[in-house]
This record gives sequence, C-alpha cells and structure tokens, in this order.
Amino acid sequence: MTYRVAGRILFEAASATVPKGHKVGLIGRNGCGKSTLLKLLIGDVQPDSGMITIDGVKDTLNGIGTVSQEAPSGEQTPLEFALSADKERTELIRRSKTETDPNTIAEIQTRLFDIGAHTAPAKAATILAGLGFNNDTQNQPLSSFSGGWRMRVAIAALLFAEPEILLLDEPTNHLDLEATIWLETHLKAYPKTLLIVSHDRGLLNRAVNGILHVEAHRITFYNGGYDRFEKLREEKLALQEAIARKQDAQRKHMEKFVERFRYTASKARQAQSRLKALEKMGSGTIKVAEANTVFLFPEPALLPPPLITLDQASVGYAVNEPVLTDISIRLDADDRIGFLGQNGNGKSTLAKLIANRLEKMSGDSHRAAKLKVGFFAQHQIEELTLDDNATEHMARLMPSAPLDRVRARLGGVGLIQDKQTTKVKFLSGGEKARLTIALITHDNPHVLILDEPTNHLDIDARDALVTALNNFKGAVILISHDRRLLELTVDRLWLIADGTVQPFNGDLDDYSSWLRERAKEPKDQHFKIDQKKQIQKKNKKEMRQNAANKRKANSELRKRVQELEKRLQQLTSKREQIISRLGDNDTYELSTSDLKQIIFEKEKVDIKITETEGDWLQASEKLELAK
Repeated sequence: MTYRVAGRILFEAASATVPKGHKVGLIGRNGCGKSTLLKLLIGDVQPDSGMITIDGVKDTLNGIGTVSQEAPSGEQTPLEFALSADKERTELIRRSKTETDPNTIAEIQTRLFDIGAHTAPAKAATILAGLGFNNDTQNQPLSSFSGGWRMRVAIAALLFAEPEILLLDEPTNHLDLEATIWLETHLKAYPKTLLIVSHDRGLLNRAVNGILHVEAHRITFYNGGYDRFEKLREEKLALQEAIARKQDAQRKHMEKFVERFRYTASKARQAQSRLKALEKMGSGTIKVAEANTVFLFPEPALLPPPLITLDQASVGYAVNEPVLTDISIRLDADDRIGFLGQNGNGKSTLAKLIANRLEKMSGDSHRAAKLKVGFFAQHQIEELTLDDNATEHMARLMPSAPLDRVRARLGGVGLIQDKQTTKVKFLSGGEKARLTIALITHDNPHVLILDEPTNHLDIDARDALVTALNNFKGAVILISHDRRLLELTVDRLWLIADGTVQPFNGDLDDYSSWLRERAKEPKDQHFKIDQKKQIQKKNKKEMRQNAANKRKANSELRKRVQELEKRLQQLTSKREQIISRLGDNDTYELSTSDLKQIIFEKEKVDIKITETEGDWLQASEKLELAK
C-alpha cells in the first residue's frame, strides 16, 4: 500500500498482516501516519495504490468501531448513549414496539434473548463505572459534562458495542490513572480484534500481544508487547549496523583496488568488475533512528527545608464547603510524589493549594521564602496564543534575557531550529505540551507540579521526560495516568480520597489491587457510604449553625456580665462615697433625720451590691460553662 498527503509520502509499498483476534499496538513517532492508517482502515481515505483487506467482519452494524473526534453531546444520558451503540439491539427494540405479526415478534424476542439484550443495561453501567461514572452521573445529560468526560462516554459506548475490529486512538489521554488501570484489564480480555494507537508503555505491555511499528514509510509487525518489540528492534538495528560496517569495509577495499589498478592494463578488467560491483552495492549506510527528544529543566536555587508544610489544613472553593480537610503534609526538595485518586476527589485542588493558587480555609501552613512553583495543567496548552511562536511566548516571560538564552530554554524541551519560530497553531500537540513545560520552568522553579504531562508525547519523549525529572534538583509532584512515568520517577504516593490526603503504603500494583477490591464492594455499601457522607455534611451544617447560635448566646452572656460588672463598680463607688461621709465629723452635726437618711441609703446600696454580685456570679458561671 502507498499513500501520500499533499505530495508527502506517508506509506510506500507498506505491507503487514494482523491475525484475527489479535490485540495489537500501533506505534511510531509523531507525524509518521498512525492516525491516517486508522482512517485508511475504516475507509475515510483511500490508498493511492495497493489495497487493504479486512476479513472476518460479518456484522455490518457492529463491524469496525472507532471513536469519533467529535465528543457526543445533547440530552441523552451516558447510559442511554452507551446502549444506543449496539445498533442491532437498538433496531430490534424499535421494531418490537411497532411490529404486529406474532411470528416476527417471536423472532425479534428470540434474537434479543440470543444477544443478551436483557443484560445490556447492567453491562453498559459496568463499563461506565470502570471509566469513572457513578450511578448518579450515568443518568445526567451529556450536555452537563466537560469535553474530556464526554469522550469517556464515547469510549464506553464503543466498548459496549464490541465491534469485530476495535480501533482506538490514544484513549488514555482522556482518562485518569484509575480509569486507565481498568481499561488495561478490559482491553486485555477483549474477545475480538483490537488495534490501538498509544504511547503508553504500560498499556502496550499489558493489553496487547502484537506491535505494528510505522517507520520510514513502512509497517512492520512484531509478536509480543512493547518491551519485546524494543528488544527485537535493538537487535535488528545492531545487526544492520554490523552488516553496514562490513559492507563499508568491503567498499573501501574495492575502492582502493579500483583507484590503484584502474588504469593498469593487466588489472583493468578486474578494476572494471569491482567498479560495477560498487554500483550494485549502493549506499553502505543505514537509516539511524532520530535522536530522542531532549528535556532539560533549569536548576533551582537552594532553599532551607521544608519547602512547604500544612498542618490540619482545609481547602475548597465555597465558604464552609471544603473539598479536602485535615491536610497534614510536608514537602522537601528531594521529594518525588505521585497523587492517586479518582477524578473529582480533589487532586487538582490539592495541587492548586501547594502551588499557592488556592488559599487554605483553615489550619496552619508554612512556605519557604522565595519559593517558586512550576504548575503544568492541560488547560494551559489551550491558552497559548495561536498566532505567536514559541520564541515570542518565552520572550514575554524573560524580557531582559538575550535571545540566545530564550532559545536555549526552548531547546531544553526539544523545540529546536524552525520549531522555535513556527506559529503555535501549526505545532503538534506534543510540541505545544513541550512549549508549555518550557514556559512554567522559565524562572527556575523549586517545585514542579505536572498534571498529565505525557498526553501527546511519543514514547521517546516520555523516556526523555523521565530522565529530566530524575535529574531535576527540586521537588516533583505528578498527576498522571502513565504508570511507567510514575513507577520510574516517584518514591512516595499520596491517596486523595474521602475528603482528605493520606500516604499510600504500597506500589501501583498494590493500588490496582485496592481498586479491584473496592469495586467488589456491594452497591448498597457504596450507598451507605454516600448516605454517611450526606449525613456528615448535614451534621456539619447543623454543627456550624449550632456554633453560630452558641456564639450568639455567648455574646449575650458576655454582654450581661460586662453590664453587671459596670453596675457593681458604680454601686461600690457610691458605697465608698457614703462611707466617706459617715467618716466625716461634720456629718454628725446634721439633724437626726438626715443622718438616718444617709445610713438608710448605705443599707440600700449594700443590698443592691449583694444582689448584683449574685447575678454577676451566676452569669459568669454560665459564660464559663458555655465556652
């Protein structure tokens, strides 16, 4: 098969065979034609020459399945959309509602039974649950979800339909680690033919049993997973290199003979013979694979430990509604931490708190002076200015830096030569990701927080990123579905679940086991947990209200105590004045009635003081008990 795009050759006399029922990974460098090959397989484009043969597809309704580039939307729920993917079942159910002939109705019902139509809702719900949709979200309209979550629905629908040939193009780009782990298991057990484009080594090792490698306009099939492919290819390249060296030695020997005896009569025929042999040999060089994409992060300045501490902190977006509570963590410069937890549990929230993009609601915190954090998130790629080039983006952040230094920073993430001056809108997804990484590291950050950094990066670029992170002198926090990236870079795992953060004592295999065990919990248990959370939420609201009422009551008691204290001071002062008069000799020269009036006034004040003191003691005790 040969196929060209705008005169550029993508495939030239390419041939490969995928056995029926095999699960195959389609790999190759960015731009080599992997996605185009999928379009050729489904017939969206036609080859310039040659042919593509697909055997064993009997069901025209569920023959070849692939995810549309446009995410589903509308008022359908994820469950309804997934169920509609089985075209035969949908059509049979439609006919069963309008058919009047008894024999036809019986045939329809028999066929519905044969294809397991009655179990379809449970099957679709299980797939959706594996991809992160709980019972509530499965029944919400598609229009209420983000584009990433709607793409998950599209994947779920395709898996539910179980086409004879399943084609997937980078499905894990839309998934978190938990959903990726589930997908690996599901695809490994897929009962039909699978062809998946992916740069995820873990997925290519665990879910497929064959590799299609696109290189130099050709397609080569290898049995086994990615690790076996890599070993076989290294051996093949080593053999080619050895042959090339031997051929080169032969060439030099023959060239030397020709040069020496070409014009010697006795050796002329032999020289001519060797000259013809040289022409037939062709070039002795082999095509060497391109150099790996380079990543090089700038070295941060040293800061005294710890970089960040949080003690009993809480964080959220709405007042009195924290997403995470009781956060007690410490981050040092040599830390390599991976975040675990399903989407929506608060991984990004915690990342924003550490990056100082969210203020804590409560608790204590400490940040090292002059601490700088580089924060990479997928939405930042979308915020790049499309009509500006990479150099212009970086220069804005480094206005006082010379141009060669700006370009050196771009070169540190693999953007070299013309890629530095190419408008962003013409860069690939991987190149945009590398540019974004360069931008967030422009000021030599002490902490790197990377949220799904490997999306759109090919395998070589991912390997280069692993090396760069391991060489980085600062702290690293990773949120990623790429198990290999996590396994090769992080040494600690934090689990973000149930509204808080806890260290996870184990590796990713242990986490996979934990997820499987949790999935086995009965649905009523999950309901009880949800119910408990609702009760806790309600109780917290009641506690906040009670606390407010308590504060109000305490305020009134405190005001009462203060009023009584003021009154006591006034009465005591008045009593002292009366006593002072009684101590004056002139007072006793007053009339008897006036003297009795003064003594009576003192007795009244004494009584009032006694009463007020009693009230003050009672109010003070109440206030003390209420605290």
